Amino acid sequence: MKVMIRRGSDGILSAYVPKKDLEEPIVEQGSPQLWGGTVTLANGWVLQLPEMAPETSLPITVEAKKISGD
Repeated sequence: MKVMIRRGSDGILSAYVPKKDLEEPIVEQGSPQLWGGTVTLANGWVLQLPEMAPETSLPITVEAKKISGD
């Protein structure tokens, strides 16, 4: 699924899923680097993000895989 990852002015990462018109803060990262690992959204969804360079600038739209959550 397409997911836009951005960092708000408060420094908090969030994910926006256009097909669901859903924007949720990222509350947990599976690894220190955002890319190539999993992230957990405030609604409980766990997404697998693609491998990318650590210095990739935000906001960016990526193809992520939902691995759990309703």
